[in-house]
Amino acid sequence: MRENKKMPVAHDEGKKKQTPGRQQLKFRRLPGAYAIVRMDAETTIPDWATKGVFSSVTRTGDELSIVCPADNLPAKPSSGARWICFKLEGPFPFSQTGVLLSFIAPLSNNGVPILAISTYDTDYVLLQEEFMGVAQQALGTAGHALISDDDESGRKLIE
Repeated sequence: MRENKKMPVAHDEGKKKQTPGRQQLKFRRLPGAYAIVRMDAETTIPDWATKGVFSSVTRTGDELSIVCPADNLPAKPSSGARWICFKLEGPFPFSQTGVLLSFIAPLSNNGVPILAISTYDTDYVLLQEEFMGVAQQALGTAGHALISDDDESGRKLIE
């Protein structure tokens, strides 16, 4: 008997579940470079931390972590590396498993370190600029599609 290999989509409720790590996703590169900053847990959230198209502030008992556009940073604190931010094209329902895994597995398999941030609707994946070439090749090989705002079709497969 021949098995149906059609990939289910997010709205296929009640149908066969997707196998984690096998989804092909669309994503965008957010403009500009990003910074990741660690501060003391008791630090007040600085005004510069929440400006821009994407930022993330996470406080734990051990630290205050800030992800924001690199241009927002004052002279101090130093963030070290410059990061690229990819936004996965969601929204993804909470019942859909393997979304982030399918995107980051090819990166991990090719030695690309990442920082992942999840929101209610989607996931963001940051990687250091120096790994961009390896990341492009790994994501393209895995079948993920980079959506380009200036591409007429609205989609561009990474090659």
